[in-house]
Amino acid sequence: MSSPARGGGAPEHQGEGGGAGVEQGGRGTWRHAAFHVATTIATPAAYAPLPFAVASLGWPLGVCSLVIGTLVTWCSSLVVASLWQWNGEKHTSYRLLAKSIFGPWGYWYVSLFQQVASVGNNIAIQIAAGSSLKAVYKHYYTADDGAMTLQQFILLFGAFELLLSQLPDIHSLRWVNAFCTASTIGFAGTTIGVTIYDGYRIDRKEVSYSLQGNTATKIFRAFNALGTIAFSFGDAMLPEIQSSVREPVRSNMYKGVSAAYTIIFVSYWTLAFSGYWAFGSQVQPYILSSLTAPRWAIVMANLFAVIQIAGCFQIYCRPTFAHFEERVQVKNRSCRSSCLWRLMYTSAYMAAITLVSAAMPFFGDFVSICGAVGFTPLDFVLPASALLKTSKLPGNLRLHYAVKVLSSAVAILFSIIGTLACIGAIRSIALDVKTYKFFHDM
Repeated sequence: MSSPARGGGAPEHQGEGGGAGVEQGGRGTWRHAAFHVATTIATPAAYAPLPFAVASLGWPLGVCSLVIGTLVTWCSSLVVASLWQWNGEKHTSYRLLAKSIFGPWGYWYVSLFQQVASVGNNIAIQIAAGSSLKAVYKHYYTADDGAMTLQQFILLFGAFELLLSQLPDIHSLRWVNAFCTASTIGFAGTTIGVTIYDGYRIDRKEVSYSLQGNTATKIFRAFNALGTIAFSFGDAMLPEIQSSVREPVRSNMYKGVSAAYTIIFVSYWTLAFSGYWAFGSQVQPYILSSLTAPRWAIVMANLFAVIQIAGCFQIYCRPTFAHFEERVQVKNRSCRSSCLWRLMYTSAYMAAITLVSAAMPFFGDFVSICGAVGFTPLDFVLPASALLKTSKLPGNLRLHYAVKVLSSAVAILFSIIGTLACIGAIRSIALDVKTYKFFHDM
């Protein structure tokens, strides 16, 4: 199978029938597709802030936002999967698919937002991984003197990801992501169980579900929450994943996406609603920080989180690695030279991500701004626009117009939501930078 880097080449690499080699090399089953999609979307960094997002919106709006987010992104994923061989060509990256549908501006539109989504996601989940590692450490090491800081755990996680980054492509991660998918289920089950356990231990009369702060704070927190929900369903890598799937590609991808969303639907909704029920408006942006007992179960949930995040991080590295490979023309070099170049650019990438994560470990803020600026355009706006542009609409006249109106409404509505969420996230980062010093040990 060609790596995403090869499938994600510059525009001139896309030619008629140029994807045939990739298609023939696709070896993944629908189960492998489900592993990749579940690992990419259902990360602890996506689960963990959902109760806080619902708390920032309140029960009615929070429930509606989560339900709509689930349905829209599931349908959007199926739309993107259906365009695999659009216009007679096989598109091995989101950039090439967008170029085929919208022209050159589509290529650069996706390139920009995919990089924002990928880099922002990896910053957020590296902070989450560091926080989980520190939580496990503190469980076994309670002394204050000489204790390791969050930044040191972020650095350790970055070193491990640099090692995994030497794997050549998404298909080579299939067993890593199978293990990560199991960890996703383990994390969800453990966290939900502990959340409900803690919820029954708390005096329910002390739990408040009212929105916190003055009017301005409530509004900006709601904007932030919308970005968080967009982040939780973020998947900017569907065509890259689809290029690793064997024939029949569309059918296998439909099965894989639907299987992954079954896991997402059950676990997301259960954790979001049980977390808000248990802790009310006092729930923390990272749900594990709100849990108190039993301690062994919290440690287990944190370990599941770190394992799952390791695989998700790798999926989102790939668009950036593709850009590096295009520039240095790795394919035309010897194996030894290619490995050396790969080590150099993966090291540069990991150093940059680790530095930002350690300097500004504001998990909730990065989740929101990444969801607003990166995932909203790719997962909500672009698939709806592509459905209108490619005319893949039902033949029945009434149904045709209904789908057309609905797609237009989704594109417009989520463009507005993305803008509002971006405003809320930028405000939160500005407030946190004033409150905390750089490299603050959160």
